[in-house]
Amino acid sequence: MEPTYTADAESYREKVKSFLSENLPPGWQGIGALDADAAAAFASEWRKVLADNRMLAASWPAEYGGGGLSELETVIMAEEFQRAGVPTGGSNDAFSIQMVGNTIINWGTPEQKAHYLPRIIDGTDIWCQGYSEPDAGSDLANLGCKAELDGDEWVINGQKIWTSAGHLADWIFVLTRTEADVAKHKGITFLLVPMEQSGVEVRPIQMISGESEFNEVFFTDARCPKENVIGEVNGGWAVAMTLLGYERGEAAATTPIAFRGELDRLVDLAREHGRTDDPSIRQRLAWCHSKVEIMRFLGMRTLTRFLEGHGPGPDASVFKLYWSEYHRVVTELSVDILGADALAPDGRWPTSSFGSDAAGAPNDSASWVGTFLNARAGTIYAGTSQVQRNIIGEMVLGLPKEPRSDAGPWNERER
Repeated sequence: MEPTYTADAESYREKVKSFLSENLPPGWQGIGALDADAAAAFASEWRKVLADNRMLAASWPAEYGGGGLSELETVIMAEEFQRAGVPTGGSNDAFSIQMVGNTIINWGTPEQKAHYLPRIIDGTDIWCQGYSEPDAGSDLANLGCKAELDGDEWVINGQKIWTSAGHLADWIFVLTRTEADVAKHKGITFLLVPMEQSGVEVRPIQMISGESEFNEVFFTDARCPKENVIGEVNGGWAVAMTLLGYERGEAAATTPIAFRGELDRLVDLAREHGRTDDPSIRQRLAWCHSKVEIMRFLGMRTLTRFLEGHGPGPDASVFKLYWSEYHRVVTELSVDILGADALAPDGRWPTSSFGSDAAGAPNDSASWVGTFLNARAGTIYAGTSQVQRNIIGEMVLGLPKEPRSDAGPWNERER
């Protein structure tokens, strides 16, 4: 069945197309057609245009500075933006709008919403995520970064790792251990912590691509105000799961659009290299086509659940597992199509270390090899594929949980 949109939805689509035609420069070919500096400059100005027109944080309620769009309208906007080759936000908005912003809307106090949400919209605050630790990556609840209340402030000691954009951020949302004598999923508190203080040290980690977009973060008597708790003290696990639901699930209806554009580029690459007559390559391309179509239907299913009033839940892991494993395979195919050209890549490297290259990107070897190197990370960040399979098995399918040796209080866990 081919999903269709209502007449009202198509009317909104025409409004989006008009907005794009009025605000994009003549001869626009997509942000991927720009070099890195030009793309960064365009994205910064484009974000201001979106904010001025209430198209940034499109699904946020209007009272918080968002567009107040329905989920369906948000998807339609994303579809048209993808076709035009423009982003729906800035480079940090996956953290600031999609993750912590939505979580504050969900769990924050009126005072927290009034303070933080406008600063996210206007770009005053740049955010990063403090979840994983060296001893608590896949097993997030095993985290040990400690926060203790000292008068009107929390004092934080410990380490976080794989902190994307940590070198650029001035705020970090941190999961901390605030009580040790309870089961590990309890005794966790979600804190908002300023990065610009002497107790916070950021060290870059070099990735396989040569970039350093993520970091280690060390806390040594770092501080944040007592009122910077989101949710309840010792109740941070539920808040953390809400945030992960937004991280893994909200883009399920829009991500397939980007992957369809990427696959179209890959077919063009196969033609350019004379590989479309190779039966093996044709079969693998057909496999990719089927997977992208399935991904699109998974996205429509998620959209339907949102329209029915269901927020993000454990079933978001289905989509995260699906797209990340698919992307690993399709980028391996791109390297095989390139052949020897992949050994000495040439051209423009991807503008981001996450997901597919930007719409309008040149179909050169550097773009594809860079995306290939980045794709493996997609099966790790936002929860590894192994963790996603456990979540799906236990929390979606209702299968028995695996035996655990660390089910007691956190301070008695085996190291």
